[in-house]
Parts: sequence; C-alpha cells; structure tokens
Amino acid sequence: MTQFPDDRGAEMRELFFETSQELLQSLNDDALKLEKSPRDAEIVRSIRRTVHTLKGDSAACGFKELSELAHTLEDALAVDVASVQVSLAEVAFTAADVFAGMLVAYRQQSPMPDAEILEQMVRELASAPGKPAQTTSNAPVVPSAPAVWTEYENRSAEVAQAEGKTIFHVAAKIDPLCVMPIAARQLLINGLASVAEVLAARPELGGAVQPTSVDLLIATTQKQTEILTKCRIPTVISATDCFEVSGLAAASAASDAQLVAIAESARGAASNTEHGPSGQGKAKSENVLRVDAERIDNVLNLVGELIIAKSMLQQSIHEFAKRYPKDALRARFSDAMAFQSRVLNDLQRSVMKVRMVPVEQLFRRFQRTVRDAAKVCDKQVQLVISGEDTDLDKGLLDAIAEPLTHIVRNAVSHGIETPKERELAGKNRAGTIRLDAYHQGNQLIVEVSDDGAGVDTAKLKAKALKADLINLEESERMSEAEALDLIFRPGFTTAEEITEISGRGVGLDVVRSVLHRLKGTVEIETQPGQGTRFRLKLPLTLAIIKALLFRIEQRLYAIPLNAVSEIARANESELHRVDNTEVLQLRKQVLPLVRLGQKTTDENDKRKGKLFVLVITFGERKLGLIVDALEGEEELVIKALDDQTIATDLVSGASILGDGRVVLIMNLAAVMDRFVRNGTDVARSKVMAAAAGSSLSAEVRQ
Repeated sequence: MTQFPDDRGAEMRELFFETSQELLQSLNDDALKLEKSPRDAEIVRSIRRTVHTLKGDSAACGFKELSELAHTLEDALAVDVASVQVSLAEVAFTAADVFAGMLVAYRQQSPMPDAEILEQMVRELASAPGKPAQTTSNAPVVPSAPAVWTEYENRSAEVAQAEGKTIFHVAAKIDPLCVMPIAARQLLINGLASVAEVLAARPELGGAVQPTSVDLLIATTQKQTEILTKCRIPTVISATDCFEVSGLAAASAASDAQLVAIAESARGAASNTEHGPSGQGKAKSENVLRVDAERIDNVLNLVGELIIAKSMLQQSIHEFAKRYPKDALRARFSDAMAFQSRVLNDLQRSVMKVRMVPVEQLFRRFQRTVRDAAKVCDKQVQLVISGEDTDLDKGLLDAIAEPLTHIVRNAVSHGIETPKERELAGKNRAGTIRLDAYHQGNQLIVEVSDDGAGVDTAKLKAKALKADLINLEESERMSEAEALDLIFRPGFTTAEEITEISGRGVGLDVVRSVLHRLKGTVEIETQPGQGTRFRLKLPLTLAIIKALLFRIEQRLYAIPLNAVSEIARANESELHRVDNTEVLQLRKQVLPLVRLGQKTTDENDKRKGKLFVLVITFGERKLGLIVDALEGEEELVIKALDDQTIATDLVSGASILGDGRVVLIMNLAAVMDRFVRNGTDVARSKVMAAAAGSSLSAEVRQ
C-alpha cells in the first residue's frame, strides 16, 4: 500500500503555500469589488468559492485551524445579500489578513495569530436574517460502471477472506471543487490504511483524465460504519458508500460484454474530456510545470559560464587568425563560432524568459494597499494600473515589492490631499495614483505618479535644516534636483506627526538602497499643485549585461552600456574647476566630471587629447566619468563579491573576460550619490581602493 513519504508531504505543503497566495489575492480582489458593489451576490459567491478552495487545500495538508476557520466562514457566507446588515467586504478583508497570518505561522512554525475579530464577524454573519438552510447530501454513491479487479487482486482478496477478514468495495465521489483530485485519491487511501488493507484502487495513477471518483477494494476486520467514518474527508470526498463483496470467484470472471461496455464508457469519457471545453483547459493545465526558481537560476548560471567559455574561444580564434592569417581553418572556425554564438544567445533568451513573470503579479497587490492607506488617512484615492503585462525577472519582481510599497503608501499619505483640500484647489475629491510599467532598451521602467499637491522643495530644505541633515549654506546653494534628493536621506520625513503609515523616518531611503543593490536608479519629477512622479529604472536581469570596458591607470573596469548616453573626447586644457569640481563645457552645457584616476601632469599627454569622458545620465542630472582608455563592448556575466573582497558600494560585482582577465563592474548609482554628497576626490579614492589587492582574480573565479 502506498502512502505519502515525508518529502512528498513537504512538496505538497510548498505547493499549497504557493497557490494559497493566489487565493488570498483573489479574496482581496473580490473584497475590493464587493466594497464598490455591496449587494452583488455573484461576488459573494466568488468569495465563498475561494474560501471553499482554501478550506479544502488546507485540510489536505493537515492545517486544521485554517481549514476549520475557513469552513465556518464558508457556511456563514451562505446568506441573502439583500438582507444582511454586516459589511461582507470588511469580513472578506479581515479573513484575508487572518488567513495570511495563519499561513505565515504554518510556514515559520510560529504561534497562530489572534482570529477573535474574524470569529466575531462570522458569528454575527451566521445569525443574520434570511440565511438559507444548509443541506448536505447523504445519497449513496453508485458507480457509473462496475470496477473490474485483476486476477491477482481477486486472489489477494480470497487470501484475506480465508484469514477471516471482510472484503469491501468502497465507492467514493471526489468533491467537484477539490483542486487536487489525485491527492484526494491518496488521502482516501491514507485514511483507510489505519483500519484496512487496500488491495486495489481504481482509477490507477498516470491516466490523462483527472479522476472524479475512486473505487477501492479493501480487506478489514472492522465494521462497515467504521469504514465509512474513515472516508469522511471534508472538501475532498463529497460522498461515499461501502459494499461487502462476496462470491469473489464469480466476480473475477467478468463477462466479455461487461468489459467491452466498461472500455467503451471509459473511451467515451476520455473523448468528451479531451474535445470538450473543460478538456481543453485540463490539457492546457497539464502542459504547465511548476519549477523551483533555484533550478532555473542554476541553468542561468550555467548559461553564464557558457558565455565566458564563448569569450575564451573567441579570443583563441582571434589569436589564431593573427598568427595564421591565410590558414583555411580560419574561416571554418569563424563559421562554427558564429553558429555557436547564435545558439547560445537563443538559449540565454529562452532561459531568461522562463524567469520572466508579468508585473501584474505585483501590481494587483497595491489595490488593497491603497485602499487601506486611504482609509487610515481619511482620503479618497483610486489606483489606475497600466502595463501590467510587462515581463520582469522574478527575482527583480520580488526585490522591488518593498520599495514600491513605500512609494505607493507615501503617495497616499504625503502626495494626495484631503477631499476638502482638493475641492478648494478645483480638483476632484478623489485623488488618483497611477502605476505603469514598460520596457525601454535593456531596462524596465516602473512609474508611480499621483495628481496630488506635488513636493515643496522649500519645505524639504526647512525640514532637512531642522533635522540637521544639511546646514544653511548647503540649503542656499542647493538646486531643485538636489533638494528633491533629500527625501532619500535616512531619517528624513515631511510628516507633521507620526501615524500608522508615515512620520517614522523609514521609507524612501530604503527605496534608494534597494535600487542601488539591484543596479538600478530612481528619479523624481514634481510640479507644485499637479503631482509627483517616481521613475524606477531596473535592468531586465541581474546575471548578464552588455557592458562598456575602459581603463583607469592600467586597471580594467566596466559599466552597463545602456547607462552611457555619450562618449566625448577632450584635452586636459579644456577642463575647468568650479567650486572644487572639475567641469567640461559640452555643447553649451556645463558637465560636472568625476576623475577616477590621477590627473595627467605630462604636457605631451595634455596636447595629445587622449582623454575620454563617458557621459552618464540620471534623470535630469548628467555626470562625466574621465577614463584613460576605452577597451570596447563585451557581454559580461556578473559575479557577486562579498564584503571581504570589496569593501565599497562603488563596485557592484566583477566578471572574467575570455582571456582570463578580471574586470570590476562599477555601481554608477553609488558613484553619483558619492559625488553629490562628498565630491570627486572621495569618489576617486574609493573606486581606486576597490581595485587594490592581487587576490581578486582568484576570488572571482571561485
């Protein structure tokens, strides 16, 4: 007899934890709809179906507390919507929060959250007038076709009968709303295992059609009532019956006509399932695989190693061509290399697409976030979402969830005005927050905008002065962009008082730190009285980038190619110093510069014009990086470096070139931030210090 081993049970629970998040999101979505249409009975039925599914899944995994609470709520939701006085939307919101807390408790093996508020709501709902009576069907299950046992199974039953055991045929019907019918079959077998020996089971595992009923042949010393008790599995088995089997020899000799009828019945059911609308859905679902993200990461890492191997091979072919320019093998090597490059590029794109998920998975969570924040702030806010079909790497999607939450909550608490203030300003009483996502080159752009009051830079400076984040001289010298940058300072807040969602000085500094870690940037645009826009720019993947390679004092560095808007050349004599900052006049605009190496002192080098300036753009801000020489473009596989190897945030990783050389990948966002705060001298010393140490090559190869 087969039972779930521990690893199968763990796998089943992990699957439940994953699918339950979708169920909770559906519960939140329906609650939001119900809040707008409180008398919509169809939405209530949808909520009840979601709770029913959650109840069944949790029962199958052995999560008794969650299953019982969901069962009680499901019964209470069978109400006449027109007569109920309780806010069903509030019940659904509370249930989603309590269920989410219970799932966390199960996953982390921590104490259960307090469910008293939800239980009180359920009691009030259960006592509501007009509640229809609940009925349960105890009708016996009649098999649509008699089960046929093999000769070996009948022989096993005869042996058990000779030992004094009773042979029963158990017929069970699987609950139509059970989402795991194969697991239901196994759960029924497990339930009977303690009181009987399961000799045979139909249908057998491995069929293309999901089972709707189960037939078992069992041998036991227990009574029929005990067998039926063990078969009662709420939300999994909807009805059962138990028949005592006698005359096994006759039963084993089923007629040919009976077997033909059973086969025709099975073929007909399979045909209907395959060709009907529901069959199309099942066939489609059978083509969907749930794969752990770690497995995909392993494949992506191997693709990265192949890209490094490709670079090594390209380097070798280049050296061969230089040494033997007229050799006939040169062209054949080049053709083979070109073919391998195409296949490898296709493989890389395919693996990256596997990790891609629509941004909608993240965006849909914010409907509830905006609703709750607006309720706390006593404001009227609607959320408009666009670009939800835009794909993003799953790792990046999870990483930006917290920064986006901070921005959205701040838009509600700080950006949108109160209904009265909006009326006085000639606006609608309800404010609007927009979430948008789209691709731009090799980047994903996520925008959060509102039609609120905008950001008052004078108020920002005053708050920063009061908090001793800047001094009076810095305040007077600050541009508007630099003043807006203050909101990303740790501990900075514009809230007048501490509330549940604002005023604690924790928030937008987290946004910038996370974006830096992800090799992305965040920009702000604001117009007083019209609103504010936050623009997050992220790489499409964290593993592989197109990079521009350059040299600084004989050391090799790289930056993402999409961050470079222009490459300029200039002489040392064309550079000027303003307020301790080197600048270059580029097409009638003053470009601030960061010199990452030592200044050229040789007059001959000054006249040669061997000075390159990489123009980097961050929103409305531009910065020029002075480098000694350019090395070209390269596709790099990013290798993470721990704090013991690189003790600065100005280097985000490293990579290995085809010839074995190690290149450091600069974190441009951190360089810009360091330049703004401390000046070019500090930035230069930090970056150059990052390149020190001869053990870096070995560290990267590991």
